[in-house]
Amino acid sequence: MMRSLGDSRGTLRVAGLAIAWLALISCLHAYFNGESKPPNRVVMGYMPVVTNLAAPIVAAATKGKEVQFEAMKFASFAEMGEAFRSGHIQVAFVIAPLAITLYQQGVPLKIVYIGNRHESTMVVRTDIPGQNLSDLSGYTIAVPMRYSGHYLAIKRYFRQMGQDQQAPRIVEIPPPDMPAALTSGGIDGYFVGEPFASKALQAGIARKFLYVEDIWPGFICNLMIVRDDLLRAHPEWVQTLVSAAARAGFWARDHEDDAIRVAAEYWGQSPDAVRYTFEHPRGRFRFDRFQPIREELQEMADEMVKSGLLETHPDLTGLVEDRFARAVSPQAVATLEEVVR
Repeated sequence: MMRSLGDSRGTLRVAGLAIAWLALISCLHAYFNGESKPPNRVVMGYMPVVTNLAAPIVAAATKGKEVQFEAMKFASFAEMGEAFRSGHIQVAFVIAPLAITLYQQGVPLKIVYIGNRHESTMVVRTDIPGQNLSDLSGYTIAVPMRYSGHYLAIKRYFRQMGQDQQAPRIVEIPPPDMPAALTSGGIDGYFVGEPFASKALQAGIARKFLYVEDIWPGFICNLMIVRDDLLRAHPEWVQTLVSAAARAGFWARDHEDDAIRVAAEYWGQSPDAVRYTFEHPRGRFRFDRFQPIREELQEMADEMVKSGLLETHPDLTGLVEDRFARAVSPQAVATLEEVVR
């Protein structure tokens, strides 16, 4: 009888140790694989471009804050769009036509902020002549994706000029891969947000062909989208994020050296390369037109229809949420800490 009781106690001890071990392994697995996250953490997807400069600045400014906005860098807009669709990220700085497409596909989202307007540049090989888009007929020009404002801008220009048949061949290449594709001869030029155009200019393998504002004043490159569930559950977090994104632009404008340092760290690029982008030409970037306007997004959606990216003209009334941006007072920000206040 005593032996049987001892055996039972031994069995219970072994079972207890096994349960404890499984619990420990589960906790470690969750910790190292990110299955458990702080309740006040919001993940923002972004590409390392100037129009998304708010993402790394806001991430740096909210470290250690009650609500942390973490910046997750992506290699392509398509990859970021899928991460947003699946709910793996709650916020995304995406190219404008992609946001409209996701909305049309039923992804629950709102556009709440517009990134810097003047930063997209077209570059071509140094041996290619001409100054107007009409001179690029027969050449191959890369854009980030078909669902991009860059694609629409090219198609729009040739349609307005009545030269649809003379448009260059347009291919899709993720921005980080564009300089290498140009070097290898796979493309003749590319149209993209900075700093990827500046990389080719700084290396001397390309020349500036045009700035996007030359052919589309008020052009919207990237914007911020948030998931509806985040907006419903924490509208105050969304207000903090939009306010911080707007203030980040003013802070970057007035503290260029510090902004370059933050961007270089998050982008994984050298400060010299980022500085070249900011200085060629200096003062080009504008951060003060951050409020989303439904009519502007409707114009882009209409261009998508004309270019064959959408079949019908969508109603974007439920897509644009401007109340958060309207609540931001445009003013100078003295320190990085004041970006979030």
